[in-house]
Amino acid sequence: MTAPARTRSSAELIRAEEPVLAHNYHPLPVVVARAEGAWVEDVEGRRYLDMLAGYSALNFGHRNPVLIEAAHRQLDRLTLTSRAFHNDQLAEFAESLAALTGQDMVLPMNTGAEAVESAVKVARKWAYEVKGVPADRATIVVASGNFHGRTTTIVSFSTDETARSGFGPFTPGFRIVPYNDLAALEAAVDETTAAVLIEPIQGEAGVVIPDEGYLAGVRALTSRAGCLFIADEIQSGLGRTGRTLAVDHEGVVPDVVLLGKALGGGIVPVSAVVARRDVLGVLQPGEHGSTFGGNPLAAAVGSAVVGLLETGEFQRWAAELGAVLRDGLAALVGKGVVGFRARGLWAGVDVDPAIGTGREISERLMQEGILVKDTHGSTIRLAPPLTITDAELRSALETLEKVLAA
Repeated sequence: MTAPARTRSSAELIRAEEPVLAHNYHPLPVVVARAEGAWVEDVEGRRYLDMLAGYSALNFGHRNPVLIEAAHRQLDRLTLTSRAFHNDQLAEFAESLAALTGQDMVLPMNTGAEAVESAVKVARKWAYEVKGVPADRATIVVASGNFHGRTTTIVSFSTDETARSGFGPFTPGFRIVPYNDLAALEAAVDETTAAVLIEPIQGEAGVVIPDEGYLAGVRALTSRAGCLFIADEIQSGLGRTGRTLAVDHEGVVPDVVLLGKALGGGIVPVSAVVARRDVLGVLQPGEHGSTFGGNPLAAAVGSAVVGLLETGEFQRWAAELGAVLRDGLAALVGKGVVGFRARGLWAGVDVDPAIGTGREISERLMQEGILVKDTHGSTIRLAPPLTITDAELRSALETLEKVLAA
């Protein structure tokens, strides 16, 4: 009888990655092997409460049974056709997603960065064909501190030197203004402006929430200027903030909404550009595409995700537990926390630098069975699955208090 293969330990697996994987990430030293709901388990069987949820890709928890069932059902039928042919899942996905977001049309892609790149192309083409901007003169206004992805064009308008350094020459056509500054935004918009592209909440920057009225101001300004308002809801959308979209907190309807991460249910990469018909209608066959975009497996999972959100249950729970999160963090201010920003089940927590860097705090929390991720300086991000319970969230906050006190 053949002896069973020995499972490598976490330490062995981490060492094995070193010579064969590009070093473009610096993950926490935990090797996840299994997961369910808000919990993950490492190779040795240690359990951790996941308070990051794949940067919001796992809004509905690990292995959500409704989404797993949809994926299994589709796996037994059809996974890929390419867009050379129609498939029987794509129409329902597009119809339901357009209805959920209050838009007309859907351009299905795979990753969030692809959705942003697609929106840049669409906005430029719209500017030339609809607005009448002279050829190759279109500009797009973006905000400092943004994070829209890491492709060459996207890092061209990033203000994060780690993302930019060594990757030039950069793509022209972008104007950067301070985030949450309507006067600066208005000064940057002119007759060449195709669009204003912003995150309703800046996630990578530390969950930076703009002043009340900022998003409504962006909507009014872009309407007056005759340019598009593109809202990047890839992290903030699909229930994370207690509403379907973060822009819903101000009752704003952008011209274009970008979605990703949670749209794939943590199972497959799914992203989409959703927009008005006159915007996405500028695309003609051969001008843009994706072999995997809109594939039947992705469409089936995406439809199931939309189905979960249509009930409003996840949005209500995120809002309800969001109050618990805010209250818990407010109680820690002055006890190791110097400030925080939170909306729904999403928070950026600024830890006193004297206690440790964001990375060090994340490592200490990992030792206590809580997984979070640092961002700039001594800031950590909290974004648990929307399936987390009240007791689990309170336990995580108690553990954070314990780590800060230690």
